[in-house]
Amino acid sequence: MEKTTTTPPLKSWPEAAARLVAVAAGREPADLVIRNCRWVNVHSREVIGGSDIAIAEGRFAYCGPDAGHCIGDDTQVIDAAGQYAIPGLCDAHMHIESGMLTPGQFARAVIPHGTTTMFTDPHEIANVLGLRGVRLMHDDALLQPINVFTQMPSCAPSAPGLETTGYEITPQDVAEAMQWPGIIGLGEMMNFPGVINADPKMLAEIAATQNAGKTVGGHYASPDLGPAFAAYVAGGPADDHEGTREEDAIARVRQGMRAMLRLGSAWYDVESQITAVTEKGLDPRNFILCTDDCHSGTLVNDGHMNRVVRHAIDCGLDPLVALQMATLNTACHFGLERELGSITPGRRADVILTDDLRALPINRVIARGVTVAMDGRLLVGPDSFEWPEDVRQTVRMGKTLGEGDFAIQAPDGANTARVKVIGMVENQAPTKLLHAELPVINGLVEGDEARDICQIALVERHRATGQVVNAFVSGFGYKGRMAMASTVAHDSHHMIVVGTDRKMMAAAANRLGEVGGGVTVWKDGRELALVELPIAGLMSDLPAAEVAEKADRMVAAMLECGCSLNNAYMQHSLLALVVIPELRISDKGLVDVTRFKVVDLFDEVDE
Repeated sequence: MEKTTTTPPLKSWPEAAARLVAVAAGREPADLVIRNCRWVNVHSREVIGGSDIAIAEGRFAYCGPDAGHCIGDDTQVIDAAGQYAIPGLCDAHMHIESGMLTPGQFARAVIPHGTTTMFTDPHEIANVLGLRGVRLMHDDALLQPINVFTQMPSCAPSAPGLETTGYEITPQDVAEAMQWPGIIGLGEMMNFPGVINADPKMLAEIAATQNAGKTVGGHYASPDLGPAFAAYVAGGPADDHEGTREEDAIARVRQGMRAMLRLGSAWYDVESQITAVTEKGLDPRNFILCTDDCHSGTLVNDGHMNRVVRHAIDCGLDPLVALQMATLNTACHFGLERELGSITPGRRADVILTDDLRALPINRVIARGVTVAMDGRLLVGPDSFEWPEDVRQTVRMGKTLGEGDFAIQAPDGANTARVKVIGMVENQAPTKLLHAELPVINGLVEGDEARDICQIALVERHRATGQVVNAFVSGFGYKGRMAMASTVAHDSHHMIVVGTDRKMMAAAANRLGEVGGGVTVWKDGRELALVELPIAGLMSDLPAAEVAEKADRMVAAMLECGCSLNNAYMQHSLLALVVIPELRISDKGLVDVTRFKVVDLFDEVDE
């Protein structure tokens, strides 16, 4: 089979309509006909054997028992030999930057897994480069051979007053972006206290989105399902992916939201919520599957939305319902039911051929009527988007850091110090607010390896202030003299350094300053692993397999340092996410997210 290097521009339905009608009627030949397939119809939730599918102008023209009347001399014919034809999979909520890849490289990583549509929120780069960064992501997305829609980020900073970002997003920015061709709505509204309290800025962003007829994304990271939740829903967000319990999913759909259930590299929130459908019997059309955050290693080794669908099925969901949640439900939510999400006339011709609806092997992927992957092999050419050189120079530390920058002075005369500790929770985004009595040696508060407590530091990297905020974290299991540093630190994306040795912490931080951002792991005075992420300190424009190989070495290095948590890197990258309870770190200090308040490291200090 010939290698596909380019895909033609997709015609809009009005541009293609006359030919689609002619092909369906048999007056003109189709570009492509898939014969003898089992058509998975997500509208009627049934499998229709012995079906044919005709495609023209990158869209479905005819779906039925016999497309012989659509075949001409130049029509390409694929004999599906009884395989299932399912719609291309849609990821309803995700952050491309979490894969450490640019939009073009991310698309190429997920195409062989059957993802043909993504709804992306680039709020990571928005925190570093502002509206310009969003525009770069948007423009790269529009060049891809699959559908990549961009949500305009809503919250940079995610929690005003609790962190300082490289740039701030304004309602005027939101209103401007709503006019761009690839903008599908507003990204997750993380400042849920702002919405609950009718903050004018947050409501103005929501109003600009709704005035444009587009969808407002939600982010309600609180277990409180009382009046505060009702106030948030009244503020306009139409979906939410932060649920972790069955009652969260039920509350969201009862209030008219779509419950987005995520399975990312580190978030396992499908199993705990899918019982709302499988056991409580709620209408599955209001449930949507998504990934939120996927590491490059997960994409290369485990899959993308195909992994999520398989997992949902393993959790007891009917395969056809699971497919609805990853296709049609998503399209309907974003107002695109007539454009994608199903194999029906007029829609974009995104289709997967597979021979098992449960195991879901992805045998062939067709996007916009062109075969883009076969049996895991990508058939499209390299990404052509050029990133400006200054976007590769965003790590500005202001000075070379030393051991003293990571020292935590104890209260005068103290032999021990009672401190707050960020407690990690494996496979979940929330942390715990812990307390510990730590030793003081030569006037400095030290971690406690026996109790799995080490240091964490946030290094300011946007304005070259040289500022370092120090605290403690528990749960990584690190041993010996080590440090890990990353310029991926949701959402402000300063630099996060975790370690057991202050010299190693300084070395790791300085190394990222040298390479322009990324992730590095050090032990006993030497670097064990480095993942360079020069674009905004967040992404690489290398192919996913190369980035994943470096990321695999990073994971192995973390294990060598004693950390065996599942996707511990993802947990590391969220330690500064000051909108998810309970305790986080920012350039302002420690943040108690249950109260949205900066608190002192030492428990004795009056707060």
